[in-house]
Amino acid sequence: MQFIDEAAVTAAAGNGGDGIIAWRREKYVPKGGPAGGGGGHGGNVYVRATTALTTLVEFRFRRHFAADSGKAGSTSNKSGHSAEDLVIDVPVGTMVYRAPEGQEEAFLADLADDGARVLVAKGGRGGQGNQHFATATRQAQRFAEKGESGEICALRFELRLLADCCVVGLPNAGKST
Repeated sequence: MQFIDEAAVTAAAGNGGDGIIAWRREKYVPKGGPAGGGGGHGGNVYVRATTALTTLVEFRFRRHFAADSGKAGSTSNKSGHSAEDLVIDVPVGTMVYRAPEGQEEAFLADLADDGARVLVAKGGRGGQGNQHFATATRQAQRFAEKGESGEICALRFELRLLADCCVVGLPNAGKST
């Protein structure tokens, strides 16, 4: 006999950090040129199977998961920090269904082994600062890229449990004793 436990959550990957517009300002460098750093990448969201969990009860009250966003670039050609990835732990034997925004739900993975993991939402790429657009003919650009948005999707987990034994009988027949 097979029992199914279900949970529905929302996962949001982190946004990429913005590139900035900055100029190299030093005392003896009159026209230093662009020095804006690029932004860091947003964090991805992974689902990982673990034997430490046996049910999906953890998702009863926590239904929204969001990875951190990347940091913006800085002056002196410094890139922003990329965000850490977010890992959602589920029990071994969980089937993952994914529905991106505005699309239908589709089967994504069957996490049947301990440690198996799958990417469910990809983080946004960080934007480039104005130093990345410097060319020999265009040396003073006054623009930078914004960071890309991370993916947002709805997830549904189904936990397959195989029962070792089963008690069948009429109501009030004393099955619990």
